[in-house]
Amino acid sequence: MSEHKATIQWKRATQGFDYDTYNRDHTMVFPGGQTLQASAAPEFKGNAAHANPEQALVAAIASCHMLTFLALAARKGITIDQYTDDAVGFLEKNEDGKLFVSRVTLRPRIIFGGNGLSGEALAKFHERAHQHCFIANSVLTRVKVEPL
Repeated sequence: MSEHKATIQWKRATQGFDYDTYNRDHTMVFPGGQTLQASAAPEFKGNAAHANPEQALVAAIASCHMLTFLALAARKGITIDQYTDDAVGFLEKNEDGKLFVSRVTLRPRIIFGGNGLSGEALAKFHERAHQHCFIANSVLTRVKVEPL
């Protein structure tokens, strides 16, 4: 149906090339010219000042959930004034001992304009958004939504 592109650019900035010293900083370039400075997670000798792939995955899941939620709300005539999500992902080992982002918890806080949703109706709306989120449908990571 559609293609989504990104270019990853890295260049060696160290004298040698061994695991402990090579640079992890790189740039993610998106069509239209937007760039994101990225690195490995600090636990893997990366630069904490830059986004890492694990954070990018968590952000992609949270962003997709939000955009799906907003689309569903707009189609139902429910006005959203603000949406904030403090999402967190957990890197753990699977049954084969390999690291993976095993789960992501979304913690959206929503300010509605006019009559909004609460309680069970809000939980069902989040579940519907989760079921229709392209990114959540693309990963094995368990996604939990805890509306605040």
